Amino acid sequence: MPNPSLDTSRIRAISIDLDDTLWPIWPTITRAESVLLDWLTHHAPATAALFSDTEALRAIRNQMASLRPDLKGDLSALRRESIRLALTQAGDEPVLAEPAFDLFFAERQRVELFDDAHDTLAFLSARYPVVAVSNGNADVHRIGIGHYFRHSISASDFGIAKPDVRIFHAAASAADVQPHEVLHVGDDATLDAQGALNAGMQAVWINSANHPWPHGGVQPHATVGSLTALCQLLS
Repeated sequence: MPNPSLDTSRIRAISIDLDDTLWPIWPTITRAESVLLDWLTHHAPATAALFSDTEALRAIRNQMASLRPDLKGDLSALRRESIRLALTQAGDEPVLAEPAFDLFFAERQRVELFDDAHDTLAFLSARYPVVAVSNGNADVHRIGIGHYFRHSISASDFGIAKPDVRIFHAAASAADVQPHEVLHVGDDATLDAQGALNAGMQAVWINSANHPWPHGGVQPHATVGSLTALCQLLS
C-alpha cells in the first residue's frame, strides 16, 4: 500500500523512543558491562572468573530472560536478577547483586546523544508536549534531558512494553490528547512505527540504515534518515 501522508495539522503532541533514536544503545551497554565486570573482579572474583567477558554476562542475562519471562518488560529487574544468578552460580554472595546493579545502572545512563538530538528535542518541545516512551530503562533526568519532556513512560514502570497499544495510549493520556493527535517517533519498525499505527497514532520511522519496511499493509506516515530530517519534515 502507498505511504500515507503525514498530516501535521493533526499533531498536538509528540511521543518519542529513546534508545537508538536519541543515542546509540549498544556502545553504552557494552561500556556498562565492562564497568560491571571490573567491579566484580574486585568484589566478587569468583564471578568475574566464571563470567570473564561481556559476552558471558550477556549470555547469562539471556538465560535469565528464559527463566523469568515475567521480567521481559522490566529490563532493570532482568539485569539485576541475571547478576544475582551469576553470583550464585560462582559461589559469591547473591546480596552483591544490588550494589553491582546500581553501578551498572549508573553507567547505563551515561549515553552519548546523537549530534542532532539536543537541537531536535529543543525544536519539538518548543512546539508540542513531548513524552518519552521506551522499553529500556534510561532515565531522562539522570541523562540530563528531562527538561524537554512532559512525561517519560518506561515499560519497566508501566508494566507493559511496546508494541502493545496500551503504552502508546498512556503516552497520549500523559500529554492530555487523543491517540490520533499524537505523532510517535522511533527507530524500530515493529516496536515503534507499527505499534504506534496500531494505537491509532501517526508514526515517523527513523530509518538511518535504509532498511525496507518489514510489514505489509499500511506503512508509517513518513520515513526519515535522521532527527534533523524529522525537524525539517515538521517545519
